[in-house]
Amino acid sequence: MGIMTCRKKIAGLATLMLAGYIGIIAQPAAAHAAETITAEPSSTANIDRPHRVVEGGDFKTATLQSDRLLETYRLTKYDVVDIQIIGFPEGTGMSDIMIGPDGYVQLPYAGSVKLAGLTLEEAKQVLTEKLGVYLRFPDMSLIMKTYGPRKVYVMGEVGTPGIHELSVDNLNAYAAISSAGGIERRGRSTQVQVLRVVGDTMYYKKLNIKNYIKKHDLTQNVVLQDGDIIYVPRSNGIKVDEDILPYVNIWNMYRAIKD
Repeated sequence: MGIMTCRKKIAGLATLMLAGYIGIIAQPAAAHAAETITAEPSSTANIDRPHRVVEGGDFKTATLQSDRLLETYRLTKYDVVDIQIIGFPEGTGMSDIMIGPDGYVQLPYAGSVKLAGLTLEEAKQVLTEKLGVYLRFPDMSLIMKTYGPRKVYVMGEVGTPGIHELSVDNLNAYAAISSAGGIERRGRSTQVQVLRVVGDTMYYKKLNIKNYIKKHDLTQNVVLQDGDIIYVPRSNGIKVDEDILPYVNIWNMYRAIKD
């Protein structure tokens, strides 16, 4: 079975599961407080799933300024870098080095080195120490070649639900929804959910995309991370433990195939 066939089957299964689970969240007056839901043990023991669902999390407000400079960039999987060692000719085997899905690069002499999560300067220091054990050189340069794609899953009432790739400087909820063809007529633009799994916890935040567009409320658009989920419900709300957690199993299965 090809990867594309697997992706279609997984996306289809997720849609069927969600179709049977859609519900409405009863929003209390003091709904601003963080809510924690403990999930029941999964019947699929071989698939990881969050044990807790928490409203809130580290969701930063995004901007859409085309000339906005990125915050300090940290390397991540599928980024490609060049390592240039002063005094060594080209062809040392350290050009076009891609960071793997585990965050490591494989290098001559130094072997396996973790670079994901580091700035370019921090990565340079790590590589200097690792390579300095085997080579003598006055200095080295670490050059960014290409940024790895960031993939998010946009699901629910959008034009083209599924996996969508976004560039690193355009990684936000509104851009993700736009890349998926926008919100359909039956979609609830006031109840969009952004979900992020960190360890055994899934964090979620509700966005009012209607206010973002109509009232220019910039707080209703957030920066995304690779692997985030954006869900546009048909009803007034969703029950996170019933509507979302079953889907997370499918998402983890897809990521296992993708990586």
